[in-house]
Amino acid sequence: MISLNWVGDYIDIKDQDVHELATKITKAGINIEGVITHHIDNLVIGQIEEVENHPDSDHLHVCKVNIGSEILQIVCGAPNVKENMKVLVAKVGAVLPGDFEIKKSKIRGVESNGMLCALFELGLEEKTDDYFEKGIYEFDKDAPVGEDPLTYLGLDDTLYDLDIHKHRNNDCYYHIGFAYEIACILNRKVTLPSLDFKTIKEKINDSFKLEVKTDKCSYYMAREVRNVKIGESPDFIKKRLLAAGMRPINNVVDISNYVMLEFGQPLHFFDKDKLGEKIVVRDAKKDEKIITLDGKERILNSDDIVITDGKKPVCIAGVMGGENTEVDENTKNILIESAIFDPVRIRYTARKLELPSEASIRYGKGLSYEYTEMASKRACHLLEEYASAEVLDGYVLVDYENHEEKKLSFRPEDVDKILGITISENDMEKELDRLDFPYTLKKGVFEVTIPRRRLDIDANVNDIAEEIGRLYGYNNLVSSLPNVPIRRGEYVGDVKYRKMVSKRLRSLGLNEVKTYTLVSPDMASQFVYEEKEQVVLPNPMSVDKSVVRTTLLPSLMNVYQYNKSHGVEDVSIYEIAKTYDSKYNEISKIAGLMTGSYIHNSWKKDMMIDFYVVKGIIENLLNYMGYEGRYTFVRSECSDMHPGVQANILLDKKKIGILGKVHPNLTKKDIYVFELNLNDLYGKTSKLKYKEAFKYPSISKDMAFILDRGIDVSEIINTIKKAGDKTLQMVDVFDVYEGENISSDKKSVAFNLVFNGVDKTLTDEEVMKVFDKIIEKVVSVHKAELRDK
Repeated sequence: MISLNWVGDYIDIKDQDVHELATKITKAGINIEGVITHHIDNLVIGQIEEVENHPDSDHLHVCKVNIGSEILQIVCGAPNVKENMKVLVAKVGAVLPGDFEIKKSKIRGVESNGMLCALFELGLEEKTDDYFEKGIYEFDKDAPVGEDPLTYLGLDDTLYDLDIHKHRNNDCYYHIGFAYEIACILNRKVTLPSLDFKTIKEKINDSFKLEVKTDKCSYYMAREVRNVKIGESPDFIKKRLLAAGMRPINNVVDISNYVMLEFGQPLHFFDKDKLGEKIVVRDAKKDEKIITLDGKERILNSDDIVITDGKKPVCIAGVMGGENTEVDENTKNILIESAIFDPVRIRYTARKLELPSEASIRYGKGLSYEYTEMASKRACHLLEEYASAEVLDGYVLVDYENHEEKKLSFRPEDVDKILGITISENDMEKELDRLDFPYTLKKGVFEVTIPRRRLDIDANVNDIAEEIGRLYGYNNLVSSLPNVPIRRGEYVGDVKYRKMVSKRLRSLGLNEVKTYTLVSPDMASQFVYEEKEQVVLPNPMSVDKSVVRTTLLPSLMNVYQYNKSHGVEDVSIYEIAKTYDSKYNEISKIAGLMTGSYIHNSWKKDMMIDFYVVKGIIENLLNYMGYEGRYTFVRSECSDMHPGVQANILLDKKKIGILGKVHPNLTKKDIYVFELNLNDLYGKTSKLKYKEAFKYPSISKDMAFILDRGIDVSEIINTIKKAGDKTLQMVDVFDVYEGENISSDKKSVAFNLVFNGVDKTLTDEEVMKVFDKIIEKVVSVHKAELRDK
């Protein structure tokens, strides 16, 4: 929340309509979600000149009230009305909270032209029995009759509820920063608050030491004040804190919060007498403990930052102070901390300890060291004025901040090219002046210095173009068709391959699913066929989402179980997703799961899914992607797959995936799964080559061999291809038999061979010559027996 009364301390906006100003700010890129105002028309300060009892009531009074311009007769039932009392008057036409409109009326026969109000009736105080018994609000004797009462009370504030984009830095989270935003929109200047204060002769450097032993603290400034008087804050501080949603406590604590909301720099006040003569900023130790201001014990780790007195922690840096150095009603001497900590570490600590706060939000967005110093001075100024503090001379400082100015040079045409419009040099100068960015213009080249308060702007022309464009007005951007060569749109890179794979698998009857990247430890231990260390989250949302998966197969098993529980027996699914190892290498994978019927036929027997159906789908996919002839299937050993029904998938002799039947220990159903590493497939295909269809008729021959059961069929196929000549065009397995009439250690495998002459029709004699040679080679190499000679 931003208070416009507060912003008005730094920039004159009295002539602005708050709603129109909100529209201007929103158009310039800072979205104002709501305009909250306490202003009510037709309210006035009045003075009661006469009070008479109502003729027809034992508790009502008829009052003559002077409102400056006229005297009104108002009937009132408050118990505290009296003559010469200055009161808050709602004239006829005023609309109070709850859409309650004040109208001219008669109350028990007596005319009433308004209402005398209590603050709770205006929504400015909580309605309680105590307030109700007190009656109407009474002003001080010096309250000016006829003036706006809310203005007199300082309660006529308007608040802006901001929805700040995540890329915008801390500057719109505090009032001076927001004043600069309004200043650039209205082309006005910002006046900063007073930072002046007197110092006593004693120097802080003579008695206090500071050490920073962590690279997570780049700036730390400490000042000391003495003999503070703890008491109530002045009204303007209390009202502004309440408007911003913060509860006033006492003048010292309130000043700390006030400066944070003013400069955006969180401060921490230590009771100097409890703290001692030294501060050491360091990384927390593992399992180090501290009791924070809320009375709870917090357990830290080495990622956290702590402020210590050289021995024990006294504050969790950027998050919350310790109970052992808390400022209380007996505090006399205060050490003021104004620092910059690593924003990532502050966000991590606040989230881990569940201690989000106004301070941690601002630390987490980054801070400017210039405002860090100014906030320290501002705190001394306010403590001196409102807490009677005596400020020691000097300060202690550790400064590792980069003080190099952010500068960039650009030509106007560089900005024009980005925005797509032409902005003159004069207009660009006007926008830079409004932004209050120092610049020079020489020979058509701007050199701009970016103020440190704008941490969200880097020294590149894109950021400057965005600032110039939003102030120049996005409504001034001219729509135009791009003047570029037209080319056919297409997917490129890994997106192209994912789309290709997904389209092919859908055409083969599989349905796509999407599952979580995070899995449970039990799921992460399944289907481990690669030697990859898994990432376990240090602070997971839940145990079942605590491990970053390295394989998709357990997730697909979960999808199958869900479908099975809903009566779905035929499941053919696939997923394309990324997996990650412990080194955060990103690997895209395609995984599939199939079970039940592949083709349902109400007239004949269904085609059931088995190992060879799934293998055929993989072959179809790889052939479609252009890898025909380059892949093979070899035996594999994955503990969660059936030991005799699984295979590694090799591409150019490199393992790219696995295929197999899920082990009976996991399920009694015949479930088949596969997974491929898409990273190994991206861009590995050469340009596809095509050959014309055969001009001459082919000759097909079948042969069957009785082989040892341990021989891989792929070995036989390789032998057949080597024994054949160029007329052998294709080798397929069409039958594998184990059973009756075959020894238990043997199997029968039948092959279909297709022969074709490239430039002539082959004769049966030519084919048989090659055919017999192939048989002879297989028999001799593999000790095979030709079946049915």
